[in-house]
Amino acid sequence: MAETSEAKATTRICTSDADSITVRGRDLVADVIGRYSITGAFLLQALGEEPSSEQIALLDAVMVTIMEHGLMPSVIATRLTLTGAPESLQGAVAAGLLGVGDRYGGTAGKCGVLAERLLAADDLGSEAERIVTEHRAAKLPLPGFGHPIHKGRDPRTQKLLDMLSDGSRARAAMVALEDALSTALGRPLVMNVSAALAALMIEARVPAAMMRGVILVARTAGLVGHVLEEQTNPVGDVLWHGAAAAVAYTEEDV
Repeated sequence: MAETSEAKATTRICTSDADSITVRGRDLVADVIGRYSITGAFLLQALGEEPSSEQIALLDAVMVTIMEHGLMPSVIATRLTLTGAPESLQGAVAAGLLGVGDRYGGTAGKCGVLAERLLAADDLGSEAERIVTEHRAAKLPLPGFGHPIHKGRDPRTQKLLDMLSDGSRARAAMVALEDALSTALGRPLVMNVSAALAALMIEARVPAAMMRGVILVARTAGLVGHVLEEQTNPVGDVLWHGAAAAVAYTEEDV
């Protein structure tokens, strides 16, 4: 048998041997289990740094906020998949996760990209105006602003923003965008929950590239709850037959 060539790639996240498992330089048994919450361990594993209590509290708030949204399409996909394959809990959860996109999962990641751009600029206000101008010129909606139901300030948004200090630059970045957009439109258009979630994650030092992943982790927990209810109080048949009754078959015109 040919000898294995020397490894050329590396990982800093985890390794194991016959006697131990190491996560980010910490012994899983001695240093991690019983000392970290799931949120703290998530931050440690992903970012490779000891999380502060503030980071954990902010990310907890983000995931609690976005975990549950009722019978939205992703939840319906999970419940219907379980109806067809009751033995496949992971398949049902995966089906729901595949439907978590910008429309029903929010645009926190896109807001995070804008926040990172703002925070790298010399002047928040000027950069916010440039961002608004670019989006309007391209006829693109500015992610994180406006809501189909909450026409005033979304109560979730205010609760989240209140967790940030007045001196928070992440909060200031989102407020600068809100001010620039409202000025350009000539009427108030307030940030929605996605912008607030992005502000909290930026404050927790979560990079924009990770934000969709945070949403998916939270939604996974929510979908597991729906799977459990579907197993004990099923609605999948109702959803299935309701869809069949609501969609009529027609012959194509020849």
